[in-house]
Amino acid sequence: MISRRTMLAATGAAMFAPSAFAQDAAAVSEAAHALYGAGIIIDGNIYPPVSDTMTKADVAAFKASGLTAAKASIGGFANTYQQTMLEVRVLQRVIARFPTDFMQIRSVADIRNAKRTGRLGIIFSFEGVACLEGQIERIGEFAAHGVKVMQLSYNLPSEFGGGVMSDPALGLSALGHDAVASMNAHGVAIDLSHSNPLTTAQAMEASNRPVLITHGGCASVYEHPRNKTDEQLRALAEKGGVFGIYDLPYLVAPPREATLDDYMAHMTHALNVAGEDHVGVGSDTAFDHIPDTPEARAEMARQNEERRRAGVAAPGEDARPPFVQGLNHPRRCETIADALLARGYPARVAEKVLGENFLRAFGDIW
Repeated sequence: MISRRTMLAATGAAMFAPSAFAQDAAAVSEAAHALYGAGIIIDGNIYPPVSDTMTKADVAAFKASGLTAAKASIGGFANTYQQTMLEVRVLQRVIARFPTDFMQIRSVADIRNAKRTGRLGIIFSFEGVACLEGQIERIGEFAAHGVKVMQLSYNLPSEFGGGVMSDPALGLSALGHDAVASMNAHGVAIDLSHSNPLTTAQAMEASNRPVLITHGGCASVYEHPRNKTDEQLRALAEKGGVFGIYDLPYLVAPPREATLDDYMAHMTHALNVAGEDHVGVGSDTAFDHIPDTPEARAEMARQNEERRRAGVAAPGEDARPPFVQGLNHPRRCETIADALLARGYPARVAEKVLGENFLRAFGDIW
């Protein structure tokens, strides 16, 4: 079954070309540019910016994104234990090839070190739980390899609990309670982005540490299975977690394509409901730029149909491209900072949204 990460790789076949990186980027204010350059910038969920075919030119282009750290989803949602462990090792080898450019993130100190040394930090994370194959001890095994964020389900049910497209009555299972305890014990952040409301509530209650929703939207702005209610946002804030706003079509009703104003409607709503200490950015799209051509859209539509046939597609996975118009570039967080400042938010809030909130939460969890 095809994952969104695989879709982005196939659709954006040209996305590793440095010449494409500046596309769709708009000029920002001097204040936003300075804030972005000085701050710790963390994208809470994004396609891994490393591959085993990278060149130094590719590396330089990725670093020009200005990100301090990116939480990279690996292992898809249905990969086996062996496939996922192989991917972990490949990514570690690639990072080791470019030690002055990349580093794997295992701690908050590593994120600060990445900023200080001008490297791009990669946080390994899981979208699904198939790679655990129901064996709780593998949480600790992957944690030892630096997988620092894990989910309890993808869109469909898992051994641990319900996904956003599961029966609403399906909550955290007995094995799911064990998984939460193991993640807490091994300093792994629990990500509830794809969990249904009951599993989300029960996981929050079971966890003795803050939990995260690294990539989602606000149901009060646009109701969709992947968007979270105000009740969930308040509970997340009370737990000390962070809610990352994603850069996906689910921000608006089809067939309209989301714009920067739509993105900011979700961002400002989350800030109003959860508070400035509990909101971040979790793009859930390509690291750099997805080509927006008729051919690319046709390929995306074909792959979306494959996901629908497999039963894993969420509503709204259609002909629209998987990005927000105006944010389809690697410095999207700088654009978001500019939009926050333009809407009257102080620099303090922009700094928190762009990275300080995730940094604080990671420190509380890891």
